[in-house]
Amino acid sequence: MAEKYWSEEVTKKSIALDLEEGVFTWRDPKRIALSLKKSAEDSTRRKGTPFQSAMSMLNFYINRAGKNLDPSQKEILEKSKTELQNLFSK
Repeated sequence: MAEKYWSEEVTKKSIALDLEEGVFTWRDPKRIALSLKKSAEDSTRRKGTPFQSAMSMLNFYINRAGKNLDPSQKEILEKSKTELQNLFSK
């Protein structure tokens, strides 16, 4: 039986955001950012602003994936942070 990690469960079933399936595996930073923005804005369970919620979920995923995250995918996710800032005019 495979060991379950709480972080894996959070990214699949976030308490605050309803994420599109596979959002963190997409190859387009803008598409990832748009999806996170929509999820954050649509959520009625988030604790912070939509920007804070979207950025927190993105950082959470990057940090939890750690060394297991493919370097090219990490670069895409890092670019998604900039896209999020642009979308929220931060």
